[in-house]
Amino acid sequence: MINQKLFYKTNKLGFMLSAAFLTTLTGCVGYVDGPRASVSVAAPVVVVEDDYVYYPDYEIYYSSSRHQYYWPEGGAWVVRPAPRGVSVDVLFASPSVRMNFHDAPANHHAEIIRQYPKHSAPPNRNQEQKENRKDDQRDDHQDNHSR
Repeated sequence: MINQKLFYKTNKLGFMLSAAFLTTLTGCVGYVDGPRASVSVAAPVVVVEDDYVYYPDYEIYYSSSRHQYYWPEGGAWVVRPAPRGVSVDVLFASPSVRMNFHDAPANHHAEIIRQYPKHSAPPNRNQEQKENRKDDQRDDHQDNHSR
């Protein structure tokens, strides 16, 4: 009976303290279980286009972006870090053509071998040699007249 009297007899201060205590506990639980934010940063994507140089005398392509050599062999395409049957120095000293495609050489090889058969200099290279000869002849001609 004594307990009943104390339970029912509460003043405003006791009520306020109890409410503040409950609010504090509720706030803590809400904070701990609240939503969490996360930040993620995607790595930048770098796309490198293949660029090829074709060596008609050897039917070999070189990709400078991948540092790989490509050539057809036995109905399949071989990809290696070194060319077959020829040193890199000899290959680089032979006539070459920069290709305009940026996908696999196999997709263009039939057209390329018709356009640039073995042992033929690329058209641009012949044109440059002719222009250089004309310039040399002009220089010789001017030197003869100035004497």
